[in-house]
Amino acid sequence: MTTETGRPLRADARRNREKILSTAARVFAEQGLNAHLEYIAKEAGVGTGTLYRNFPTRELLIEAAYRNELSRLCEAAPELLAAMPPREALRAWMGRFIDYATAKLGMAEALRAVVDSGVNPYAHSRELMMTALTSLLDAATATKSIRSDISPADMFAALTGVALASGKPEQRGQAERLLDLTLDGLRYGTAD
Repeated sequence: MTTETGRPLRADARRNREKILSTAARVFAEQGLNAHLEYIAKEAGVGTGTLYRNFPTRELLIEAAYRNELSRLCEAAPELLAAMPPREALRAWMGRFIDYATAKLGMAEALRAVVDSGVNPYAHSRELMMTALTSLLDAATATKSIRSDISPADMFAALTGVALASGKPEQRGQAERLLDLTLDGLRYGTAD
């Protein structure tokens, strides 16, 4: 991570920025557009000056928080594949997708305000997710732990359906069961 001048951020500044972004995603998801930036700073354990130095406007903070959640989701794919068998990595990523979708749904009002300001926080989102999902599906297909006739677009549609049907925090148990059901449907074999 670098500053606007191109210099790398100090480790403490990088940690503060990450705390602000993860806290902002949670608070905007819980409180919507009415969330106070001072409250976000306090919850993140930083001063309001630190928050405003990093994010001079509410819209910049909302956009950065969303993009941070997206990056965390997409960057998890290679990490999960390095740490566990491909089928397990896919299932773990599916759970993280629900986390991401839950935060995004909670932030919907705040994200609409960003779009209304003329910024598209969703630019490249689908492309990044499809790249991550493709790597997971390819790895699982290569080990024959899932069937090969499911495209990344199909899997993305299934995950989006689960998120829309069970994306609220209080529905997490149902979402987990639906993810397990989806993964069971991917077991290696011939498509009927």
